[in-house]
Formats: sequence, C-alpha cells, structure tokens
Amino acid sequence: MKKLNFTLISLCCMLGLLSCSKDLLEKFPLTEVSPQRFFKNEQDLILYTNSFYNYLNGTNVFTADNSSDNVEQNSVGKTMSGIWQVPETASEAGWTWTELREINYFLQQVDKADIEEKVKNNYIGLARFFRALFYFEKMKRFGDVPWYSTPLETNSPELYKGRDTRELITDSIIADLDFAVQYLNTTKNVSRVNKWTALALKSRVCLFEGTYRKYHTYLDLGSSSAALLTQAVTAADEIMKSGPYKLYSTNNPTVDYLTLFSADKAKDDEVILAEAYDTELKRFHAANNIFNVATTGGGVGLTKALMDSYLTITGKPFSSVSGYDTQMFSEETKDRDPRLSQTIRTPGYKRIGSATVLLPDFATAPTGYQNIKFVSGVDQDNYNTNANDIPLFRFAEVLLNFAEAKAELGSLSQAEVDRSINLIRKRAGIPNLVIGAIQTDPLMRTHNPGIVDDLLLEVRRERRVELAMEGFRYYDVMRWKLGKNFTNVFEGMYFPAKGEHDLDGDGKNDFAVVDALPNPKVPGIQYFVLGTRKLSEGTKGRILVSPNIQKKFDEPKNYLYPLPRTEMVLNPALKPQNTGWGE
Repeated sequence: MKKLNFTLISLCCMLGLLSCSKDLLEKFPLTEVSPQRFFKNEQDLILYTNSFYNYLNGTNVFTADNSSDNVEQNSVGKTMSGIWQVPETASEAGWTWTELREINYFLQQVDKADIEEKVKNNYIGLARFFRALFYFEKMKRFGDVPWYSTPLETNSPELYKGRDTRELITDSIIADLDFAVQYLNTTKNVSRVNKWTALALKSRVCLFEGTYRKYHTYLDLGSSSAALLTQAVTAADEIMKSGPYKLYSTNNPTVDYLTLFSADKAKDDEVILAEAYDTELKRFHAANNIFNVATTGGGVGLTKALMDSYLTITGKPFSSVSGYDTQMFSEETKDRDPRLSQTIRTPGYKRIGSATVLLPDFATAPTGYQNIKFVSGVDQDNYNTNANDIPLFRFAEVLLNFAEAKAELGSLSQAEVDRSINLIRKRAGIPNLVIGAIQTDPLMRTHNPGIVDDLLLEVRRERRVELAMEGFRYYDVMRWKLGKNFTNVFEGMYFPAKGEHDLDGDGKNDFAVVDALPNPKVPGIQYFVLGTRKLSEGTKGRILVSPNIQKKFDEPKNYLYPLPRTEMVLNPALKPQNTGWGE
C-alpha cells in the first residue's frame, strides 16, 4: 500500500481543535493548539507539517491546460472568450490566505520544540518551501500581493496593508527556497518534499520570473532578468550534477513516456514529487472520467497547433512534410515523435488492460485529438476512481528549465543541449538536437512572434511537447508575453469532405462527418454531427468547435487577474486594481 500524507481533515480530526475555514477573516483558531501542549517534539512537527501536502492539489495539473492554446472545449470559458469580470469575493478570485496562515503559525511556534537544531531546520525548510509555493502561485495570478511572514489575527493591522512589489515577493520566495535547499533532507521520496524539490521549484520560479521580466518590458524590470535566469540555471544544474534523478526509461520509447503518467506508483527514477492516490485508502482522482466519458461538461479536445509541434520521427518539423496541413488523421499521426501516440489516441490505440482497438471519441474530445496522459485502466472510468499518482515535479522539467534559461541568456552550448534536451529526445526516440543543423520551422515562428532564434524556438517546442497537459502551457504563454495566441482559431482534425471516411487508415470506412444523423445509421460508423460546429472551408477543412465565438485578449490587462471587489472595499490600501480592470 502506498504511503500517503495526512490530509488537513485528518489533522483536524486528530487534534479536535482546528477550523477548516477558507476565509481569512474567519479566524483560523490555530492559537488553540497550545504551544505548551503541542510543538514539543518531532512527532508534533511531523503531524502538523503533514497537513501542508494537502495544498498540492495535483488534479489541477491535468485540467490547467484547458485555459491554453493546447485545448479546445465544447464551450469557451471566460478566460478565452475575454468576458472575464472582476469577481466579488475572495474565493471567486483565488484571493484566499488560510494556507499561508497555517504555514506562518507553524513557523512562529516551531522553535518551542525541544529537538536538535538540524532536525528542526528540516521542518522549517519544509514550511518555507510551501510558503514559497503559495506565494509563487499568488504572484503568477495577481502580480503584486502583500507579503506576510507571521500569522495574522482578526485585529492585526497588517490585514490592511497594501500590496508588496513583485520584486520583493520574488526575493522573499527565493530566500525561502534557499533556506529549504540548505536544510531539507536529501532522501529520495516521491511523496515527500526534499532538497531536490526545493531546487526544482527554485528553477521553475526563477525561469518564470526571469522571462516574465524580459518580455514584459513595460514593467521596467528587464535589468534583473539575467540574474534570475542565472539562478534558474544554477538550481537546475545542481540537481543535474548531484541529484539522485534521471529520466525514467526501459529503452522502449513507444511506451515509457505514457507509463510515467499511467503508473499506479510514481516512477521515482524521474519523479521528484508526486501527489499520491491509493485504492486501499480510497483516495482517487477523475482523469479517466474527464478524458474518456462524454458528459454535459466542456469536453477536452487537443488542438492542431499542439499536434503540429511534434516533430517527425526523423527529427524534422512536421511543417516540412508536403501537404502536412491537409492530411487525414492516419497520415498526420504516422512517423511522428512517439510522444504523440502517448499523448493522444492514434490509430491502433488500446486502453490499458484492454485488447479493443479504439478510435478517438469525438463526443469527449470535440477536436478529435483525445488526450490519454494520466489515463489508467478501463475499470477506473467512473468519476473519482483513478488511483494512479500524479507527478508534480519531475526531472524532465528540470532539464527543460536549464536549457531554456541558458538559451534565454544566449549561452546554450551543444554540450549543454546534450545533457538536457537530448536526454529527453533520446528517451522519446527521436534524433538529437544539433545546434548547427536546426531546420527553421515557420509554424514555430508563427506561434512565437518576434522570436527568430531557432535554438530558443526548439527549446520552447520541446517544452510544449514534453509537458503537454501537465499544467504549464497557460503560464508559459503568459511569461513569454504571447497572450494574443489565445485569440487564434483553435482547429481540430482535417476532413476533405463531409460524409464517410477511413479514420484509422485500415481501408474501411469507420467515421462520418454529418450535418444530421442518417436513418438508418451504417453499422461500424462513428458519427460526428456538426451542429453548431463547422469545417473551416465549408464542406471540407478542419473542425472548428466554436466558430461563432470571437476570442479576446487585452494587453497588458489579461496577463494578470483582477483583485476581488469585496477585498478592495475592506482594504482600500490594496488599490490600485490591476491594470485595465478599473477600480
């Protein structure tokens, strides 16, 4: 049975003292955990800090890409349609602070424990890791936010302070992570934060903020970009040189990548930290249901733009293939980077534990490109029945962080490509990236306007492909200041005409694009009724899921979320509102 962390609910039940309120202004009665009766020994520290793992919320990983150009859903959300509204409440906005108070309360009380200083510092490092993670998410979402390093009471004057600058927030995050790196243990454990997790988060934070400052020139913070990118390189490099991780591989590039995300127990060769799920303890997530069961929900179809990012098996851009934009499904998925067939259903696909060959299910994936990452056995399709672990930090991301930071600094050498990007490509089963032999891909330039450095574009391509559907794409686009990409028309599969087609390329018609269901239906044919959807060229072309919705992205307004109205009324010092959102 997998070792699981206690949830906050478990902690509440055992102590019988803690409120689980999510409202900062409803005082969380942590002070009722008397320092005279608690925080006395290491077991107390373990019990309290175990609750921090509840903050990871790993299921956001495989749904976060829904707000990016990797996914088109049946209904366009507020983010994509440009109809965001300033939320009224803190919970609507994501402006909640209870987790921070729990962390800061621990940091205030931990010195009361009568244990060795080295041991105590390990738990302080753990708390500071989670505080850094908390503030990183807040900064990505809102930009400037108030920094609190002590637990607040309902009468604390600091509740009414203004926002601190993103420079101060970034410096404070890095200080927390540097402490965590120094004092956290180095024990390899996929369900526990260690020194390597802190270094991985530092590389993520510094890459994000270094590139954000570089490309968002209106912030006038570009002069500090290189220093942050250098810290990203240093943090990643320490894991690469000294950490106990490598890419998971059985030397079978046709299955290894998929196994990383479908495995019941996270592969600790590569996974630095995972959120654990377990059948015996009845802790589940809903990946199978989201990606395999047609519901009244939004559906999750991957986009043609993501599909075009995958190289051919020979390492060439797909755009170099004659007629690449009008190929039928069986042709466009043939002889491609093997990660493509481990990310979406392709011809010949079989569910784990099943011998049945399946076509993409257009009722679930309206573009026709159906995600299979995180999908496990056929017996777990009911809602919240998945028990496979969700990787949150893995070595491949560290390699990508290293390569991108070096490329942004203009100092990525072939030797460094070989120890980062090319390790990932080797596991994937495609040729090495050779700096002097990069073939310009016009599609990559289209999706990254203003970038003419083909090496940097290849690094960005590798990141998009390797980390697809792992929750990175939205904020990658944000930090690169490419929000206008979200206004593009997101396309699905190509069909040369309405009517019946051979989708899997076996010589038999198995699919039909129609305006209405025929009566009778032809046995063995899956029907896709267009309804409000269209083909891009009328009677032929690519599927357009939402052809009548004009997507919007206002610059620089939509790079940050607005603060909630009620909080700004309660605390006028939070003003001004983020740019473009009014007062």
